Amino acid sequence: MNITITGATGFIGRRLIQRLARDRHQLHALSRRTNVKFGETAVWISKWDPMTEEPPEESIANADAIVHLAGEPVAQRWTPEAKQKILESRVQGTRRLVQALSTQKRRPAALVCASAIGIYGSRGDEILTESSALGDDFLAEVCKEWEKQAQLAESLGIRVARIRIGIVLGKGGGALEKMLPPFKAFVGGRIGSGKQWMSWIHVDDLVGTIHHALTNPMSGIFNGAAPNPETNSDFTAKLAAALGRPAIFPVPGFALRVIFGEMAGILLGSQRVLPRATEATGYKFQYPELGAALQSIL
Repeated sequence: MNITITGATGFIGRRLIQRLARDRHQLHALSRRTNVKFGETAVWISKWDPMTEEPPEESIANADAIVHLAGEPVAQRWTPEAKQKILESRVQGTRRLVQALSTQKRRPAALVCASAIGIYGSRGDEILTESSALGDDFLAEVCKEWEKQAQLAESLGIRVARIRIGIVLGKGGGALEKMLPPFKAFVGGRIGSGKQWMSWIHVDDLVGTIHHALTNPMSGIFNGAAPNPETNSDFTAKLAAALGRPAIFPVPGFALRVIFGEMAGILLGSQRVLPRATEATGYKFQYPELGAALQSIL
């Protein structure tokens, strides 16, 4: 297939390109920069700024499928300016992508669009599946509008799969890149009460889920999270054990709020997400358990 990937230079995008290249797909990456490399992988690159313009014609004209991952990083202090970028990069960027697709005589068969489990809000111990009610905080509202724009592509005859991504674990980026330094320095520990649920996914399984959505007739909503979420206390204990370090220095919630402001709500929030619709498509997780996932990474 000819596959176009937005957000291709990010932590997930680069690994997705490696996987698709192994299967000999023809790849077209969209990035704010064109002077990027993907190792020995042959990738056609076009410049695209989702905040200001539609993707260039040549990037979508011959696409059989599109994977849309582009978006301003959420893991930063949420100043008013940062929140605007987080919202607009996803909502306006997806809107511009779909608008560009609407002008094509030959449209792709599928659009696989990223979303986030933040759409559910913080829900304590409640089990959350693809059919659960949605939240109403800032990130939930961003995800609602993000998904709404992607869903408009269905009116163009395009199959749309929206993948609500959890905490992504992998080498060289993602959540672990920020978690590892304090544990390696012997000062890691639970966050807040430690009772909040963390819905995680190994990066190989996220890439696998996206690949599965590209190559199977999947449409609708799919949770990109492993089938066994962990409480923060259990997560940090297993991470410490994998590193051979203690987990005895808890980080109080007030300290996170001082450092991160409103964004601390993501770290302290609780989302117990299960990928029921994802598993119903026949996708088999390589790393359903956290211990094995951490061992493979570390």
